[in-house]
Amino acid sequence: MPKVGLVSLGCPKNTVDSEVMLGVLRQSGYEITPQPEDADVLIVNTCSFIQPAKQESIDTILEMAEYKKRGRARRLVVTGCLVERYRRDILNEFPEVDYVLGTNEIERVVEACDLRSSGREARAQAEPYLYHQGTPRVLSTPSHSAFIKIAEGCDHTCSFCVIPQMRGKFRSRRFDSIIHEAENLIRGGARELTLVGQDNTNYGEDLGLRDGLARLLKQLASLDGLVWLRFLYCYPNRVTDALIEAVASSPKIAKYFDIPFQHASRPVLKAMRRGSDGAQFLRLIRKIRAAIPGVALRTSLIVGFPGETEDDFQALREFVSEASFDRLGVFQYSNEESSASFSLRAQVPAATVRRRKNTIMAVQRRISRNKLKKLAGHRLPVLVEGRLPEMPLLFSARLESQAPEVDGRVLLNDFEGPEPRAGEYRWARVTQASDYDVVATLEPDYFADPAVPYQDHQTIQGLVQIQSFAARSPAYALPHL
Repeated sequence: MPKVGLVSLGCPKNTVDSEVMLGVLRQSGYEITPQPEDADVLIVNTCSFIQPAKQESIDTILEMAEYKKRGRARRLVVTGCLVERYRRDILNEFPEVDYVLGTNEIERVVEACDLRSSGREARAQAEPYLYHQGTPRVLSTPSHSAFIKIAEGCDHTCSFCVIPQMRGKFRSRRFDSIIHEAENLIRGGARELTLVGQDNTNYGEDLGLRDGLARLLKQLASLDGLVWLRFLYCYPNRVTDALIEAVASSPKIAKYFDIPFQHASRPVLKAMRRGSDGAQFLRLIRKIRAAIPGVALRTSLIVGFPGETEDDFQALREFVSEASFDRLGVFQYSNEESSASFSLRAQVPAATVRRRKNTIMAVQRRISRNKLKKLAGHRLPVLVEGRLPEMPLLFSARLESQAPEVDGRVLLNDFEGPEPRAGEYRWARVTQASDYDVVATLEPDYFADPAVPYQDHQTIQGLVQIQSFAARSPAYALPHL
């Protein structure tokens, strides 16, 4: 059978799509190769939510196309969000691309990779797609940590966002389907699960479930063998008391909220079609912190939205200072042609947007440094992730307050006892702090019961490049066979 290599760009939701495509291909007899020059078929799963993501997707397509000239590759398949937005442009302007698949067509990947096929796209229109517990997956994350997509699409009408155009209406997976998948992942060695979706706080409403996410978290937290459970992406006005109580109630649920507030100025938020303001957001933050001492809060913000004045920006800056987030990412507004905000006047000059981004990041850098310095001397549980490829004398780990791929890390420069293994939960004592990372010494005892079964999977170094604009650098992951 042909050999396939895959490059996955963008967010964890895209990562899951890539894992499903790999699973479907492997089930059909395809071999996953670690080297692009050895691949008969190359797949690029694209992202296109802002201009830098589109450019990276195009650059990666052209990079992989080179292997059709100097490698053994005979077929190049492009999938994902870029196809949803620019299908005809890709087919017309990239003759190197042999087949395109949209976000609802990923189960047709076998057809796309068929070297005998002469078509460049599926003939029949695909129905809205959502995978389930029986769908094959090949994990591209380390075997001790996995993502679960609990919903697809989005019903919000944020004026800057084009994701609903690419992913469709919001639709939840069935409750039992998620539980069964989690059980299967845990049996396979996963000890950390991260729930992803465009708006997880909306989970279950289309199924008639009230407080669906809170109920799901409590059910998952009862599973044996799971150590950390987290969820990403909360819409601010959907963080309910039931959800806060669910996070507070279980030691397995990470004390971590990712709430993309986007801005704090009422006029800007109104223009974004999100509503509310910084004062209401601060009340929510205080409520969460009162209920969950030590909780980590992460947010994403947009600077340079059309019409953003200096007063609006100062409101945002003051909000960031007062909120004192543990993690924060800032995006420069990207004027996407199919977004509702594209036609808005009063575009902010690019130099002003860059200055505002740098200003917010400077404020956050000081906040982060001061918070991390307070950890010095403390003994905290960490999840060991393995040696650092760029610094093989050091090991990398994460705190409960650090989500995979998007947050900082713990650098382990010394340890007692046997050499740590990836997937172990150990105690570490923090010795130093930088702006976003901490340095720690690993202690010999375990945080989680070491008797919990942990399975080493047979692995290959797969061509699965996982990139996120919220992350500081790309990470190369390993499919687990």
